[in-house]
Amino acid sequence: MTLSIGIIGLPNVGKSTLFNALTKTQNAQTANYPFCTIEPNKATVAVPDERLNVIAGLAHPEKITHATVDFCDIAGLVRGASTGEGLGNQFLAHIRECAVLIHVVRCFEDDSIVHADGRVDPVRDIETIETELLLADIQSVERRIERLRKQAKGDAGVRATLEGMEQLLGHLDSGRPAIRFESPANNTVREAWRELGLLTAKKVIYCANVHELALTNGAKHAALKAVQDFAAARGAEAASICAKVEEELQGLGEEEHKEILAAYGIPESGLARIIRAGYRSLGLISFFTTAGKEARAWTIREGTRAVQAAGAIHGDFERGFIRAEVVAYEDYVRLRSEASCRSAGVLRTEGREYLVKDGDVIRFLFNV
Repeated sequence: MTLSIGIIGLPNVGKSTLFNALTKTQNAQTANYPFCTIEPNKATVAVPDERLNVIAGLAHPEKITHATVDFCDIAGLVRGASTGEGLGNQFLAHIRECAVLIHVVRCFEDDSIVHADGRVDPVRDIETIETELLLADIQSVERRIERLRKQAKGDAGVRATLEGMEQLLGHLDSGRPAIRFESPANNTVREAWRELGLLTAKKVIYCANVHELALTNGAKHAALKAVQDFAAARGAEAASICAKVEEELQGLGEEEHKEILAAYGIPESGLARIIRAGYRSLGLISFFTTAGKEARAWTIREGTRAVQAAGAIHGDFERGFIRAEVVAYEDYVRLRSEASCRSAGVLRTEGREYLVKDGDVIRFLFNV
């Protein structure tokens, strides 16, 4: 599976600059005026995972294939987007296609860059966006309720769905996002809820776009702390990044890139931190294969069974699953080869119900 991440926020908060930095492209136009981005900019990038590079260094494959992430830079939302302001409805539709959202929040002062509301206030800006997403969800649920009411007479199943939707509407009307709504036990209601694709049901990573000086002095940065506190209160991920610095780093050699990050006290790139947060938010993990001429990383959900992980590679692997030969990443690196792991007794034979662990190196045996 490929993780899809949408980048949202007010105009002029650095979304397109961040997109360019994360994806190492210059496809996203940047300018000092609202709605510089109209159509969403999209890019597929490799997931940085040093473990795959280490495994490849030991297995010596002809090809290395990283897992990938799809990034989508969505045009800036403004107050009134839910009713069409600033082409809001079009932009909201783009958000529905993403699995997780990076909400970029401006935490830097710069008089040369216009702020949509006149001054930097990260919590107000977050609430502006979230209010518009909530209002859009309320409209979606109200439309569904209107249709269900016409169908509900004499149909107990439709009435149950209607009751569930009315409960959801009451939840949203109280100002609470859909992600906090307890999913009904009724399968029909649950399916109707999923079909809505509610915007506030998506996981959010709050990304504070800070001035470069804040990278080395974040503890004293009030705007950054406000974003971190807001995220913590929501039980959400928070990250800080200087999109301008990240963008300027592109095109540098690997060693120079690392040296500059180290000078700012940043252990890894913004791309790695954002993707890691996205994986955590959605409960995703990676496993690795080294069979044949390729070393490859695969993305699955935590709690995936071995037979399902086999299906992530190919349907034939799942249909004809016999067993999985599994080595933990740490054991593979310590013993330096599959053969050594087998000799040492750390290569395990697992059946179809085995729950794959993050970092497992797996060889699937199947027969179709």
